[in-house]
Amino acid sequence: MILPLLLAATTPVAAPSPARLKADVEALVGFGTRHTLSTTSDPKRGIGAARDWAAQQFETIAQACNGCISVERINRRFTGPRAPNGVMVEDVLGIQPGRDPSRVVIVGAHIDSRVTDVMDATSDAPGANDDASGVALVLEAARHLSKQQYDATIVYAIFSGEEQGLWGATLLADTAKARNWRVSAMLNNDIVGNTLGQGGVREARWVRVFSEGIRASEDLPQQMQRRGNGGEDDGPSRALAKTIHGIAGKLGGLDVFVDRRPDRFGRGGDHEPFLKLGYPAVRFSVANEDWDAQHQDLRKEGNVAYGDTIDKMDFPYLAKVTAINIATLARLAAAPAAPEKVTISGALSRDTQVGWAAVPGAVRYRIHWRRNDSADWTQSRDVTETKAVLTQVPVDDHFIGVSAIAADGAESLITFGGR
Repeated sequence: MILPLLLAATTPVAAPSPARLKADVEALVGFGTRHTLSTTSDPKRGIGAARDWAAQQFETIAQACNGCISVERINRRFTGPRAPNGVMVEDVLGIQPGRDPSRVVIVGAHIDSRVTDVMDATSDAPGANDDASGVALVLEAARHLSKQQYDATIVYAIFSGEEQGLWGATLLADTAKARNWRVSAMLNNDIVGNTLGQGGVREARWVRVFSEGIRASEDLPQQMQRRGNGGEDDGPSRALAKTIHGIAGKLGGLDVFVDRRPDRFGRGGDHEPFLKLGYPAVRFSVANEDWDAQHQDLRKEGNVAYGDTIDKMDFPYLAKVTAINIATLARLAAAPAAPEKVTISGALSRDTQVGWAAVPGAVRYRIHWRRNDSADWTQSRDVTETKAVLTQVPVDDHFIGVSAIAADGAESLITFGGR
């Protein structure tokens, strides 16, 4: 059972609805194919109809919250090996303004689907788990989080063009940069709705959260500096993954497997364009993938039914993944931004000095530390100043980070301390 969520320190809401998630996936499957190169003129089939439906869902949610969400459709033409004649890629966005319109948290998923031949834009490609599951999660998050205003703006993003080259995510990442958004976090949900995996192995105890350690956006001198500080496991995206793990532990019902890779081995997803621009971003994905379902023509060979169909999904599990997303978004949207930079010093001393710049909206700060042989923070201390001395915590043997705390107790990501 999913425990009631705390969207802010004092605001409980109902758990996500497995039935509503299923209804949204059924609606998306009903468009036949959502291939990026499929029809945009048919009102009942193809990616155009699917995007129109998604925009209407955001409009309905906005009506229920007196216009707290605005619907925006951004587009750009992309050309590449999987679209040699070019294609107009469009993202459907629900934007929930916060008290700080320039600071943003993003939750996203891709609406496009495919079969075995990535160029086949006409065959039925239900894409139930890949990635109608993620789109349904994004919509359900909007239904819950729209009931309250937050400090940060929340962007609910539905991407096109993922299967063609992560084009929709590239479009939004570039848009974020062009609009000078300060992105506190990006949560990518891709293949998040099944528990029965390849070979009949069922795993319903956890969801994987993939994150980079060394940042894709860092140049070589910055990477060398991180190496010297010992911060390979504490970049902003890894800090985000660890935060999600902690949130899931308090919710109960589903654990988070912090997978210390940017994505599955040799594969990628819609969080990667955000990583390239330096934004903290992670990918949620199921514990066990079913490759007989992914990117397959609908067919049956012997006793194996191929294709990404809705009967292979587990909606109570998807509701639990949705709950973790909602709680994470609520916390980070309610919290201040993470400190920009944390500096530490204390060579040849048993004590460590810690300092950072003030963060707007923070009423206090939390200094975290751990021994260098531990992956998780083990001790902390709250302070109201922007500097402190940790006595008998030698800098040689401890990692140190700082988070910012709002008046209601919402905590930012932890910024790792370095020279």
